[in-house]
Amino acid sequence: MHSSLLSELRDFFARGSILARLIGINLAIFVLVSFIRVLFFLFDAPSAYEGIINWFGVPSDTSTLLLKPWTAISYMFLHFDFFHIFFNMLVLYIGGRLFRDFLGEDRLTGTYIIGGLTGALFFILSYNIFPVFKEWGTLSVAIGASASVLAIFVAVATYMPNYKLPIIIIGPIRLKYIALFFVIFDLISIDKANSGGHLAHLGGALWGFTYIALLKNGKDPGKWLSSWIRALGSLFSRKPRMRVEYTSQRPVSDEEYNKQRVERQKKLDEILDKISIHGYESLTKEEKEILFKMSNKN
Repeated sequence: MHSSLLSELRDFFARGSILARLIGINLAIFVLVSFIRVLFFLFDAPSAYEGIINWFGVPSDTSTLLLKPWTAISYMFLHFDFFHIFFNMLVLYIGGRLFRDFLGEDRLTGTYIIGGLTGALFFILSYNIFPVFKEWGTLSVAIGASASVLAIFVAVATYMPNYKLPIIIIGPIRLKYIALFFVIFDLISIDKANSGGHLAHLGGALWGFTYIALLKNGKDPGKWLSSWIRALGSLFSRKPRMRVEYTSQRPVSDEEYNKQRVERQKKLDEILDKISIHGYESLTKEEKEILFKMSNKN
């Protein structure tokens, strides 16, 4: 079991998917910041950690935000400690894979970024509107991918609410109940520690729900962002060498093409039906590969 899990994780990162890149960026930044923190500690120098947080975390003070607008993006890739990033990346991995399988990987980046921006907006508005935060309005800073991660998880839970996710010890639980637990937990924790974080989480969750509602009505507000990021990434990707290949394969007629497309869709529907009944892990390696290729075409 452990060897198959390690093999699956290795294949996951080897594919270089968008989900793997998001997780990889978060992990790389966490390791870099942790290394800098330890280095400053060893040389008994003033802590660099607070400086990094203040420079890249999103501030609740709007005037400070105007001077550091990049923080609205950078904050969603910065984490406090090991357990903070571990839980976020675990939920991102689980929710992101389901999101990729059901909604397509191309929509993942836009949901992550806009979910994080909505979380930052909730955080900033709350600290400037509610009297209880008046004392901390100019001092608070938010960091973490939780709003982005929750946007992805709530989105897939809204899209496939009755899909059952196997939970260790507890057993299979429908996605809608897991998402509802996250939302209720954040709601009842606002008056506890990390109020700003819980408010940001709720902002991300709201975007995940809203996004699917818009998507079902034929609107995809995150499409332009995902397309722009994909185009930007292509500028830095290695261009393949041009190679001329000769093939004896004859062109496919319109009738044959349509027949192949119907067969592919039929196969995809069979796989999705199998997932809804028996879960994702019931798929064979071949079926998982087909689902992965099909989702990348969306």
